[in-house]
Amino acid sequence: MSLKDQLSEQQKNAMRAKDKARLGTLRMLMAEIKQKEIDSRETLDDDGIIAVITKMVKQRKDAAGQFEQAGRQDLADNERQEIVVLQEFLPQPLTEAELDALLTQAIADTGAAGMQDMGKVMAVLKPQIQGRADMGKVSAIIKARLA
Repeated sequence: MSLKDQLSEQQKNAMRAKDKARLGTLRMLMAEIKQKEIDSRETLDDDGIIAVITKMVKQRKDAAGQFEQAGRQDLADNERQEIVVLQEFLPQPLTEAELDALLTQAIADTGAAGMQDMGKVMAVLKPQIQGRADMGKVSAIIKARLA
């Protein structure tokens, strides 16, 4: 079953259960996927959908942080609830050991010797870790290794 089918099925289940918060988040996600498909004029595969979900999770984390700084804990809590629903559809996060092994392999495969090769390493890693690790943290680790 494709990820899009799973999302659709979960949306139906949320309707049946009258779970308004979950239903709203799933509808928002499906709308974002549909918009991305319309913009690119192609149907998204599971990897494309994971990229959309990852982007939405990042947006929600940023928004929650801003709401907390503004003293709006109620809005921050709503964002965190949406994050929980969205993360259900992301693959299992990588452990530190798995991430370290992938980084070592990518650096070896590209023959990266310095910071100028960081783009090559990221290009190799991104498809493997999309949605499974924070790309900002991965980027910092790569910078530390190549420096």
